[in-house]
Amino acid sequence: MILLITKTRIIPDGKNVLKKLPLIHYLEAPYLYYPITNQRCPEGETCVVFGQFVKVGEVIGTRKGAFFEQPIHATVSGEVVGHEMKFDASGKRVNCMIVKNDFKYELHESIQSRTDEEIKRLTKSDFVEISKQAGLVGLGGSAFPTYIKLNTKNKIDIILANGVECEPKLISDYELMMDHPDELIKGLIYSMQAVEAKTGIIAVKKKYNELVERLRFALNSYSEYDIKVVAVGNYYPQGWELEAIKSATGITVPQGKLPADFGIIPFNVSTLQSLYHAVKFNLPVLERYFVISGDGVVNKSFKVRIGTPIQSLIDLAGGYVDQMIPKTLIMGGPMMGSNVTNDDIVTTHTATSLIVQNTVLLDEDPCIHCASCVYSCPVEIQPVQIMNAIKAEDKDFLKTLSVNKCIECGLCSFVCPSKIHLTDYMRQGKRMLRG
Repeated sequence: MILLITKTRIIPDGKNVLKKLPLIHYLEAPYLYYPITNQRCPEGETCVVFGQFVKVGEVIGTRKGAFFEQPIHATVSGEVVGHEMKFDASGKRVNCMIVKNDFKYELHESIQSRTDEEIKRLTKSDFVEISKQAGLVGLGGSAFPTYIKLNTKNKIDIILANGVECEPKLISDYELMMDHPDELIKGLIYSMQAVEAKTGIIAVKKKYNELVERLRFALNSYSEYDIKVVAVGNYYPQGWELEAIKSATGITVPQGKLPADFGIIPFNVSTLQSLYHAVKFNLPVLERYFVISGDGVVNKSFKVRIGTPIQSLIDLAGGYVDQMIPKTLIMGGPMMGSNVTNDDIVTTHTATSLIVQNTVLLDEDPCIHCASCVYSCPVEIQPVQIMNAIKAEDKDFLKTLSVNKCIECGLCSFVCPSKIHLTDYMRQGKRMLRG
């Protein structure tokens, strides 16, 4: 038998069925849980006390990162009733503040609309401050503070709205663009105004004809702006920031360099919608689309308030399928998501999916040196060599092999015929160099 090794670019995404699920707007969670820390902010503190009544959009605490702080906002109105340990989207157990929902959704006094005339007079520093106070972060998964991107000193020519969403099983950005194209476009316009960029580009996969037409139709109402929709490739990982930039604009940004140095700033489409809400209404991010999928659970699509327990969404969906079979739980997509050991998880800014699979135990076989992982790696590193360096605890060789170039796309694990969890080794290698 001849084994033909080629570069893997097309992977099944499982989205067609999920996109047809009816959307459930769930606002009935009796308790909301707000992590006081997260991956980017290892420290945090609260600014409310037990028994205090809070309103939607009110600041209830602050997370603290290495070079920035991030306010924590209540997404419902109600009473602060305590703290409890829960899991966040990364699978880490964190301390959460609890607010008992009074179901009135009373807005805090700081939530005030701006007129279009007021928005036109906003300066760059105004946009930076608004996004900072609203706690806006990259909603595509990076959670990088939006205000830092907007505060660039570089001359920016293009804002790229990344709507590629190439990870399988994820439909959050797709649903946003189909349901609220005008909010995305206005957020894009605000970001262009903030950095004085002349051009806006919305990048989506070319196979989604209905989405391309939906956005182009919506843009007819904004003909005074230089904004266009660019249909890019259907391959994986087309949504990777540098790949999306190259495909949508023709600009090649070397890995390790900032896109802003090349006159372009990329934002996830959901991030731009959040910028619209912050600028127009002074609102923080209150809700996210969230889909539950996989063969181990009843599949359902939701729109929920941040802080909603995912256990309640699983119950609302219809619960687990074949409960006697052990489950594998993945927060995020199957390629880049995080395995979690418990469903006691809360929705956060970057949580958009839970995949539940009936566990299939796959034992790793020895590497057959087929080089599938090397051919398919988008950043051209050598995963098996890196794995061997990790096993040998050879930090110098790890540096030589450039493990930090790995974008953790998951392709090496996906294509491996020996079922070796190579992406996990890449993450381990990065941790080894940091240690």
